[in-house]
Amino acid sequence: MRKTTFPAVLTTCLVCYAFWLLLTWSFRPQELIVGAVVSLAAALFSARFLIHEKAFWFFNPAKFFVALFYWICVFPVELVKANCAMVGYVFGRKINPGIVKVPVALESDYGKAALANSITLTPGTITMEIAEEAGQTYYYVHWIDALCDGAEAGEAIKGTLEKWIGRFWK
Repeated sequence: MRKTTFPAVLTTCLVCYAFWLLLTWSFRPQELIVGAVVSLAAALFSARFLIHEKAFWFFNPAKFFVALFYWICVFPVELVKANCAMVGYVFGRKINPGIVKVPVALESDYGKAALANSITLTPGTITMEIAEEAGQTYYYVHWIDALCDGAEAGEAIKGTLEKWIGRFWK
């Protein structure tokens, strides 16, 4: 079992507290105190499960703003492009479903998870498994248009997502 570290607890507590403030949108003293207590309790319980490496990366302004830009600008554009492609399938374009083995260059567990989730959130793709084979990471992705394989499919599925995620999670 992983040991809970102070940086992990602090980071988890601050993220939970920010989420609390966004949900309640109240700055009354009793709300702030309850939010702090609940956030600390949640952090003490869950920090060892959530933060495994580099607990303070989120507080690096360069990485934080790149991550923010990715989640607000880059990912929504890719999401809209995937939705527009799905319109073609809905209105009769032939589908060729299949499972594609996609190579991934990210090393961080957080980066791999963020990319897998980003791929799964775009219509027409589902990341089924993340596999390590001979030192290389591969995703097995169920894709609605699996005519190509390997690197070509990887570029079509990942698009710019992997490059952007690699900027804040290597």
